[in-house]
Amino acid sequence: MGIVIGTAIFKTPTFVLQNVTYEWQSYLLWLLGGLLSLCGALCYAELATSFSRNGGEYIFLSRGYGAWLGFLFGWAQLTAVHSGTIGTMAYTFADYATHVYAFPAWINPWLAAGTIGILTLMNLAGTSTGRRLQNLLSLSKVTGLLLLVIAGMATPAAETMAPDPTGNVAPRLGLALVFVLYAYGGWNDSAYVATEVQQRERNLPRALIVGISGITIIYLLVNYACLNALGMEAARMTQTPAADVVKQALGPLGAQATSVLVMTCSLGAINAMIFTGSRVYTEIGRDHGLFDRANKQAQAIGIPRGALIAPGLFACGLILAVGTRGGQQAIDSTLQLVSVPAIPWDQYSGGFDTLVAGTAPIFWTFFLLTCLSLFLLRRRTPERLNSFRVPLYPLPPVIFCGVCCYMLYSSIAYAKWLSLLGFAPLAVGLVLFLLTQQLRARVSQSNVE
Repeated sequence: MGIVIGTAIFKTPTFVLQNVTYEWQSYLLWLLGGLLSLCGALCYAELATSFSRNGGEYIFLSRGYGAWLGFLFGWAQLTAVHSGTIGTMAYTFADYATHVYAFPAWINPWLAAGTIGILTLMNLAGTSTGRRLQNLLSLSKVTGLLLLVIAGMATPAAETMAPDPTGNVAPRLGLALVFVLYAYGGWNDSAYVATEVQQRERNLPRALIVGISGITIIYLLVNYACLNALGMEAARMTQTPAADVVKQALGPLGAQATSVLVMTCSLGAINAMIFTGSRVYTEIGRDHGLFDRANKQAQAIGIPRGALIAPGLFACGLILAVGTRGGQQAIDSTLQLVSVPAIPWDQYSGGFDTLVAGTAPIFWTFFLLTCLSLFLLRRRTPERLNSFRVPLYPLPPVIFCGVCCYMLYSSIAYAKWLSLLGFAPLAVGLVLFLLTQQLRARVSQSNVE
């Protein structure tokens, strides 16, 4: 629950409500998101308890398809998925900071990038510093959610306007589900530390089931608080729903206090991603020379400097690329060189929405491949001792694979050419994998000689 409940729930209610016609549809989507996440979590629980190494998807994809796909997953994490998630969290911090201090809108991407830089430097000071900072920031997450829910329920119900049923609802529901499942994202991170869980074949599935159930209840309450305090139309329009909900109950001072709390939650989420995200790069470093420098530093001094700095640099690069006029023009100029039309940036808001849309397709591609690897690994090693087995197999993995296919289609349909933000680095990653293989072959030959 601590991993999943981050900054997304303070932003996504608005995006979900913008893509539904009736209030009950939003409740149904948040409930459906919890059930579908649970199906995926059961699949990950079996995979994570089947191997004796941390690394999550990197291990599953490498064992299921080969080292090349595991490497591409690690490269995608570095250049788009993990870095993009850090970027979206930083944008949430910047949006709420603007709400409190009335900064001009152009400063948002620079504020977001600067925040990542400062937190990265703090983690470079040592693991104990990052740990203490994370403990302090995590306390505000619970406080913020409690304040939001209590304020929303205590406020007299806002007047609800008649819904506009015009338009094709189905594609909009698919897009709304993209944002819902994004808010549930993070439960898969438990696989990164599976080997450190005592009696993992029992405790890991239990933690996932109880945790996702609790998160679903919390998200339903937050959605109710927003709708009750603001009403459907106002909740669709706001960029800071949490602050606006508390403002209805406590006035401007309450809104500012909530914004500060959300900013603190954003910092906690960013710090957690920076602090724990280096695990997968350390695991890849054991197998691939490209990440080996970060792995050696982690073993030598206890601070994985390379694995901390690289994701921060990529996250800042993504923020400045999609959030500044110069970055957008550079991307459009590059696309024109290969006869690809320019991206309609106004459609994607140039910030949080842009990074979610651009990285969602590659995120769901690897989710789909990971779930399919369960079928492959079951056939190759049908009897794995001390591993959790998915109940009602093959129904949960089939459902989750179907979800991944639909979410991949919906995210590509929405992002269109913006999907290149996530997919384009894979071509570079494939070249780098071939180079690392050649490097390994040369080193092995030198050792033999």
